[in-house]
Amino acid sequence: MRFLWLAILSFLIGTAAPCQNSGQYERGTVIAVARHESSPGENGREVVRYDVSVKIRNTIYVVLYTPPNGANSVEYSAGIDFLFLVGETTLTFNSKLSGTTEMPILRTESLAQQPVLDWSKAPGQYFAMKMENLSQTLGLSVDQQTRIKPILEQEAAEAGQVCFTPTVPPKERLNRWDKVVRASDAKMKPFLSQTQWEKLHEIRKQQKQEIKELIAKNNNPT
Repeated sequence: MRFLWLAILSFLIGTAAPCQNSGQYERGTVIAVARHESSPGENGREVVRYDVSVKIRNTIYVVLYTPPNGANSVEYSAGIDFLFLVGETTLTFNSKLSGTTEMPILRTESLAQQPVLDWSKAPGQYFAMKMENLSQTLGLSVDQQTRIKPILEQEAAEAGQVCFTPTVPPKERLNRWDKVVRASDAKMKPFLSQTQWEKLHEIRKQQKQEIKELIAKNNNPT
């Protein structure tokens, strides 16, 4: 649910959702792989290495990857998604075969910022993302998904009305959206197990704290 949450906050507050140094693994897509051309005097000239381009949100990271034991499977990984940890100078991913691999970032390219959620064009995007994230986070059964679908559809419609109001101050928009979400949670409660409800409650507590921190940061930018 983390990605959806950051997307909503960035839209409501009007700031870009953080990508670098979040301290958490994020989904990225390998978009290109090319054999690394070593420059004169560069170490490792005798080892086959690769320049791997990874797209994470609106940034492309070109990293230097050295396959274990001379493997060349990376050559066929374009188009595949992995979870990456973005650091100051490295990109890290975990593999069942090679374990944790930390790759130096050779260069980065920032892409044009795209709105993650566009309420004016696709309020249904909110519903799809919310349903997917709730299903994964709470482990919803097919029956539960069916029962809460109309609740989330109503939430998406109300959230669209709240969020797509640029004349309303960000803090007020956040408060209004928070009320919409909590009303939706109350309607879902009868269809959730006690464990699921407690987990959702903990998520909301964490989100409330993050709202306070984000508002404070927005009011006092550094």
